[in-house]
Order: sequence, then structure tokens, then C-alpha cells
Amino acid sequence: MTLSLKQLAEAREALGTPLFAGLAGDVEVSFEFFPPKTEKMEETLWDTLTTLAPLKPKFVSVTYGAGGSTRERTHATVARIAAETAIPAAAHLTCVDATRDEIDEIAQNYWNAGVRHIVALRGDPPRAGEKFTPHPGGYANAAELVTGLKKVAPFEISVAAYPETHPDADCADSDIDNLKRKIDAGADQAISQFFFSPEAFFRFRDAYTKAGITKPILPGILPVSNVATTRKIAGMCGTAIPQWMNDLFEGLDDHPTTRQLVAATVAAELCRRLYSGGVRHFHFYTLNRAELSFAICHLLGLRANRHAQAAPVLQENAA
Repeated sequence: MTLSLKQLAEAREALGTPLFAGLAGDVEVSFEFFPPKTEKMEETLWDTLTTLAPLKPKFVSVTYGAGGSTRERTHATVARIAAETAIPAAAHLTCVDATRDEIDEIAQNYWNAGVRHIVALRGDPPRAGEKFTPHPGGYANAAELVTGLKKVAPFEISVAAYPETHPDADCADSDIDNLKRKIDAGADQAISQFFFSPEAFFRFRDAYTKAGITKPILPGILPVSNVATTRKIAGMCGTAIPQWMNDLFEGLDDHPTTRQLVAATVAAELCRRLYSGGVRHFHFYTLNRAELSFAICHLLGLRANRHAQAAPVLQENAA
């Protein structure tokens, strides 16, 4: 039987070295959570944190929204992580609906609570469909926020990066310029918006390197557990969902376990290709669930520390 060129290429791919064989486990990871709204959600979050802690994340971050209740939940969650675990905790902080003095006070309260890392963001408009408008007397953008935070305390600061360009940017070059302003203002690293094409991140890496940015840019990884939600978020932040990926999830609305298997496969392959391109730190958007992120980390060669697993993750008796 004579094989076509396409069949030969497929055969070489199928018979090649297994994608995840022999990885050194030389990756670092970090995880993002959102503040729980109910006691049940809080229990889920702490179960997730307990599961992921033995992977020894570099840090975990907690998202933040405009408005008092979300702000207070974020502070309570981050402060508890800082007080009751050995995991470095990072608090998201935005410019939305607050004066500089109010934001500076929030930052100072974080510092007093033992939080040393802030994810500094411009933030989304509090009402869908509106354009971002700086609060009178507030920080106009993330670069200004970074400058202000460095005056409050010597925080480690992360900022956002957009491999497929921020929706409000007029072009990719101006978006890179904005990222450079945030780095030049004192940010220590950037965390990227999620994406589904490794080429998108590699092109972005070439662009920011050419612009003279030398600080680390961590790729944000979103394992897709809910397709409808992912499509909605992707539309808001300008992330492209490839048609092949849409096709993979087609017909799985009533099959959550199968969706998880497909999601883990897609995200793990993305991470493996990024790893082949030199990436060694991955930031996972967990959506407060541990299973997918833990599985992908395991495939990448990262093993849970057995001693950490056996010991209590939460230092319940800590002074």
C-alpha cells in the first residue's frame, strides 16, 4: 500500500515521541481564583487551594471587581490566604470607581495584612457596554496605578498583557507601548490574557522583546470547562477561539465529564507546545476548580510534594 504525503505526515506525528514523556518537571505555576459569594463557594475554593498547594505555586491571585461587596470579599480571601497558608497571595486591584486616596488606602490595608503582591489593572467598566472612564481624582490607567502603588509600599506588581491585543487598543503596536509604560512604571512581570493558539503568544513574545521589554510575561491558561462562558469572556477580551476547538466541544453540552476530558487535552497540548518554545511558568485561570489545572501540571512533569500533601495546607493554629 502506498501512503500519501498527508498520511506519511500523520504517521510520523502518531509514531513520534509521546508529547508528555520524560518532561523534567522544571516548570513553575501560579493560579488565579475569584472571591467566593457563599459559604458553599468558599468551601469549594479552599478545597481547590488545598488540592493545588502541594504543587508549590509561585503565587495565587484573587480577582477584584468594582463595588464594595466584591472588594471586601477579595480582601477577605487574600488576607486569609496570607494569614493561614504559606502560599504567596496576590490581590487584584483596579482603577474603577475609586479615587487615588481610596485605592491607596486599600493597598495599604493589603500591606498591613501581609500581602506583598498586587496585580494592578485598569479594570473593566462597571456596566457592560460602556467605555472605561477614569474616576474623577482616580488613577487614569494601569501605568499610573503601578506608579501610585510603588509609593504606598514596595509591592511586587504584576500587570496584564494581551497576546491578541486589548479590545480598546487602536493597534497591536500601541498596545505593546501601553504594556511597556506599565513595565517602565515599576511592574515586575505581566500575566497574559488567555489564548488558544501558541503562535499567538510566540508572535506577541517577539513583539514585546523587540520593544525592549525584558520582564517576564506569564502565559495565562484557561482550561475550558464551560464553553458558553468561555465564548462570552473571549468575545469581551478579544481572544479568538479556533473553529477546530469549537468543533471539539460541539454536542457536549450534556456531557460534563467528557467536556472535562476534552478541555484537559486541549489545554495540556497548548502548554506542551508553549513548553517546547521555552515557556517555563504557566498561570492558570482555575475558575475555582482544581481538577483540570492539577491534571495539566501533572502532564507537564510537575509532581505534588508528598510531604506537603500529607501536612495540613491551612495553618489553622498559626499565631
